[in-house]
Amino acid sequence: MKARVTVTLKSGILDPQGKAIEGALKSLGVDGVASVRQGKVFDIELSEGDKAKAEAALKAAADKLLANTVIENYRVELL
Repeated sequence: MKARVTVTLKSGILDPQGKAIEGALKSLGVDGVASVRQGKVFDIELSEGDKAKAEAALKAAADKLLANTVIENYRVELL
């Protein structure tokens, strides 16, 4: 089973990397960029066949390792 965990900063948390990307896009002439927020994506392959167990394991992994839940949100998708 394949899964994707997407981690993003919570709203209200400053994102200096996103601001740098925003500035770079504007300097490259990309029009209409209002703001940029950056994040992380983890593509994970699991041997677990049970969707509920796989989702629970991924949420536990995100809580413990993949995301800093104080400042980040995460989303688990089973693909």
